[in-house]
Amino acid sequence: MFQRILVVCTGNICRSPVAAAMLRARLPGREVHSAGLGALGGHGVEPTAAALARADGLEVTEHRARQLTAEMLAAADLVLVMSEGQRRAVATLVPEALGKTMLLGRWLEGGQGREIPDPYRRPQQVFEQVHGLLKQATAAWAKRLQGPGSPG
Repeated sequence: MFQRILVVCTGNICRSPVAAAMLRARLPGREVHSAGLGALGGHGVEPTAAALARADGLEVTEHRARQLTAEMLAAADLVLVMSEGQRRAVATLVPEALGKTMLLGRWLEGGQGREIPDPYRRPQQVFEQVHGLLKQATAAWAKRLQGPGSPG
């Protein structure tokens, strides 16, 4: 059972905090956190990403970006990243974490999986596209993590 989930992106201000909020909403009772490989420490969620999250009823105002650490990786049961490059970076930081590190977009594209691009400093439409991918990806993970016979 994956009780402690860590969602990782680059700056920890766009994708991972929003995806973590989505997973918390879909998986009540689970511990879901986020961090960044190159975190903009202390920053809140990027305003466009925050507005899209709020429109979906997600609470992200308390989030503050934090740098990924070996301790965070050790504490997590499942680590979800946005790209294969991030997966390799996690493995470089903590080689033992590779086996529990997967793409957030693993179940997209009919199970072929896909990376979720970074919308930072990109136009609104890119944020909207990425937000849609985060919704699809977190829904697919929640379905698998709840398992057969689970409500929701």
